[in-house]
Amino acid sequence: MRIALAQVCSTGHKQENVDLVRRSVVQAKADGAQLVVFPEAMMQGFGTGRLDIQAEEMDGEFISTLAQLATEYSIAIIAGVFVPADRVERSGKWINRVHNTLVIARPSQELEYYHKIHTYDAFGFRESDTVAAGKDTVVFEYGGICFGVATCYDIRFPQQFVELARHGAQVIVVAASWSGGADKLRQWQLLTQARALDSTSYIVAVDQALPSDERASAAPTGIGHSMVVNPQGEPMVELGELSEVVCVDLDLSKVEQVRKLLPVLDYA
Repeated sequence: MRIALAQVCSTGHKQENVDLVRRSVVQAKADGAQLVVFPEAMMQGFGTGRLDIQAEEMDGEFISTLAQLATEYSIAIIAGVFVPADRVERSGKWINRVHNTLVIARPSQELEYYHKIHTYDAFGFRESDTVAAGKDTVVFEYGGICFGVATCYDIRFPQQFVELARHGAQVIVVAASWSGGADKLRQWQLLTQARALDSTSYIVAVDQALPSDERASAAPTGIGHSMVVNPQGEPMVELGELSEVVCVDLDLSKVEQVRKLLPVLDYA
């Protein structure tokens, strides 16, 4: 299967992000991709304003556009959005929290979605103040392949990736808006390779491109370096910092070969 990595930088304006998605889908389709993966927070970039203001239900305009594009261009799309979740009190203030959600849009099929399980409460940032955690892992079928999905901070939790693989996932997509800082790039590179080894799956990890504008200092705004890692933990491709759409061909027979040679999932 040919998969497009749409390493782009979303803004605080929903319509700009819709246009960016459309352009990237057109390019991915022209390059022969069957699936295009966008980063976390594609609906609205972190550090560009309140998430609850632009969050929408699953039948909202942004999410509906993803479904329309998938059908129009006969290509599957995975992209990060925000949907309303709950209302909580934090330090005497009431906050409308959202779910940090990956939408899975396939041609002429019902949407599926994954709510991020592990909220990013680390390195001075508290995602749980504004984002409600999800509970369930998600796998789905497309083109005869079983995919799993995860979001950014989830990549630090190997058990989630093992669970996805045990539920049949051959390819695990990680959409991210990775925070910069000391040693963070090296951690991103190591974690993608480690999760491939844990799950003996392909890891397709797509990050936000490095922003060119100034954003809230603690917000995880992306560093680029989207990666594809094979089931033996070997990087197949790594992008740079800037926006680009790159296609990668995956040989799914390699998953079966590696799992026969290295049956770690039998003991997980």
